[in-house]
Amino acid sequence: MAAFSFALNYAVGGLRVWTYHAFNFTLHLLAGFLLFGILRRTFAGHRLKERYGATAHWLALAIALVWVVHPLASETVDYIVQRTELLMGLFFLLTLYCAIRGAETPRGRGWEIASVAASALGMASKEVMVSAPLIVLLYDRTFLFKSFREAIWRRWKLYLGLASTWLILAALMAPAPRSQSVGVRFSQLTPWQYLLTQNNVILHYLRLSFWPHPLVLDYHDWPIAQTTADVVPGLFILLGLLGATAWALRRNSPAAFPAALFFLILAPTSSFVPIITEVAAERRMYLPLAGILALILVSGWHLLHRLSVSKPARRWISGGVIISLVIGLGLGTIRRNWDYRSDLAIWSDTVAKHPGNSRAHNNLGLSLVNEGQVENGIAHYTEALRLSPDYVDAFINLGAALAATGRYDEAIQKYTAALALKPDDARAHTNLGNALSHQGRMKEALEHHAQALRFKPGSPEVHNNFGAALMEQGRSDEAIFQYAETLRLKPEFPEAHSNLGIVYTSQGKFDEAISHFQQALRLKPNNAKTHNNFGNTLIHLGRLDEATAHYQEALRLKPDSAQMHNNLGMVLERAGRLKEAAAQYKEALRLSPDYAEARQNLESAAAQ
Repeated sequence: MAAFSFALNYAVGGLRVWTYHAFNFTLHLLAGFLLFGILRRTFAGHRLKERYGATAHWLALAIALVWVVHPLASETVDYIVQRTELLMGLFFLLTLYCAIRGAETPRGRGWEIASVAASALGMASKEVMVSAPLIVLLYDRTFLFKSFREAIWRRWKLYLGLASTWLILAALMAPAPRSQSVGVRFSQLTPWQYLLTQNNVILHYLRLSFWPHPLVLDYHDWPIAQTTADVVPGLFILLGLLGATAWALRRNSPAAFPAALFFLILAPTSSFVPIITEVAAERRMYLPLAGILALILVSGWHLLHRLSVSKPARRWISGGVIISLVIGLGLGTIRRNWDYRSDLAIWSDTVAKHPGNSRAHNNLGLSLVNEGQVENGIAHYTEALRLSPDYVDAFINLGAALAATGRYDEAIQKYTAALALKPDDARAHTNLGNALSHQGRMKEALEHHAQALRFKPGSPEVHNNFGAALMEQGRSDEAIFQYAETLRLKPEFPEAHSNLGIVYTSQGKFDEAISHFQQALRLKPNNAKTHNNFGNTLIHLGRLDEATAHYQEALRLKPDSAQMHNNLGMVLERAGRLKEAAAQYKEALRLSPDYAEARQNLESAAAQ
């Protein structure tokens, strides 16, 4: 479902980011409406009508509003790919809402079918949906029927339909899409260690429900509990909460349902099956937060009604409290949204709050390098490696940053260290091959590109890099084969089209070259290098005006390129525009005083 929704997003808005945020925000609002509907019907239902019937609408609205604006939900909405959690939450609530309507309506078969359909869609969204059929059964027993036996006798067809949707989840999980991130096999954690660690994680989630600060994107540095002693006294608190929930369930107390909702939804991610990529994640509280808020606000409602104040005064007090909560939490959410304005902002925020998080330092390093702050990026990669000396990605990223500054010897050391830790890492082999090429060590470079291809044969990037290395050695036919393979795997790969244009130009196949340069610019019109290389090809054909236009566009995109100024100078000189050519050569020499070709061209233009 998430993949399908992204395909729809792309079909409508391409890669315009705001459209993806708008889609996520719409899903969140729809979930808020469903939560309101569930709560209103529950408070007005026959089990609670006597106590809450008069205020069912406003109490439901208060809980739903607070949930919608709560900062703890911001990660799920802002972090675009967490649409999986949003879709699961929407279909989870829709499953329960339709089940409730089916029980209220004399001929509720249509609503029950809709409930099963919603459950099926939820199972196709995220694995946490697994608890939805159990939640529906528990709701029926708590609010609609006197016992589980009566519920099953009255609505066994609904429960059977809901349970059948587990088959969809099983079918989607059968290919083991999370085999590298979930389970004991790929984790250094034992189930017992993960379970113990989740004790403090769950208490942290509860604290954030009451006081949502500080909010953190990545909890990679969360301390792992080794023994029971590491989680005392929190363990007794959590066991007490579980015990109270079990006692309330046994007594069929209405308060047991939101408490059980909290624990059942968290169970798949917060029990004993290790999720090695993230021990803790705030988005896991998206739906459980609704249960906690319902308990808090209903308890506040009861407390207010115990006060010796008039009914109008209670309304003013309750209204003031809710408005204050919505405004305060809403402002907190707006502030948190600002942290998501860019990669650099969110990872700077994460490092500031968790300076011991090696993954956050690595990602902040990436963001800084992408912003052109290479030295600052190198500092954060180095810190990531100090915190986690076996961090392969940090070694590779540090190597790439060093290579970008021309420090190829150091880069090669980092790539070699990465391969010592993970010999089958295709990216490390590719980057090492590129660095060796820059040092003229072509035989070694080709060996590493071949290794990268062996470990990751279906990667268009690996084929493209291998082709570039072959081209460096003048093996143009072999390079063409690699580029063609790149485009077979990824037809819309602008760099591969541009590289094919260069190769065909070197072979004098100008028509083929032009076709590929045009394809490259169609896919990536703002690539200065492609414009420059296209200009080189057009010069061979004597199409000087077109070549001039492409060089000028290249310089508009990259005005500090000495080579592009020199190229524009040469085409202007061929067109007889000597003064303009001389000006371009001078600019090339200003940017690169040792540029021998530009100096020779300037002397030639001056002589003419």
